[in-house]
Amino acid sequence: MKRFFFDCGTRDPLASTGLLVMRTGFGLMMLIGHGLAKWQNYGATLAKWTVAPGIWPLSKMTMPMSLMATIGAEFFAAALLILGLATRPAAFVLGFAMCVAAFQVGAHSDWFVPAPGAKEPAVLYLLVCFVLIITGGGQWSLDATFNTEKRRRRR
Repeated sequence: MKRFFFDCGTRDPLASTGLLVMRTGFGLMMLIGHGLAKWQNYGATLAKWTVAPGIWPLSKMTMPMSLMATIGAEFFAAALLILGLATRPAAFVLGFAMCVAAFQVGAHSDWFVPAPGAKEPAVLYLLVCFVLIITGGGQWSLDATFNTEKRRRRR
């Protein structure tokens, strides 16, 4: 279980630096631009919130529960990504939220940005989540401090 949650992936310094920049940039944009904004304006956001996932059992959620789950993903999972703590599970949670945003909320909207409610931003965030699920947080993450095993080199 420890390896599932805290495997940092690569320990290459250059790749880890790239992952650090991507994790922190993506996490800060998601946390400040989306999660914090929804949390601070909870009442106004809830008044215009009309989305609950159409997937069973999530389709049984009320609108306030759906908004709180979205805030949890966009704020708390983004904070975990910034820290590099439980990177893969946090990226999975955010990726699921982006799937709902792109393919349920914006199901009938256009793909590209000039259109209101376009799928493109959510799909771009989803791509970053896929990369982080595949690669992990890298050497410059808190996950690396939990995984102290030396990797064996293949011959």
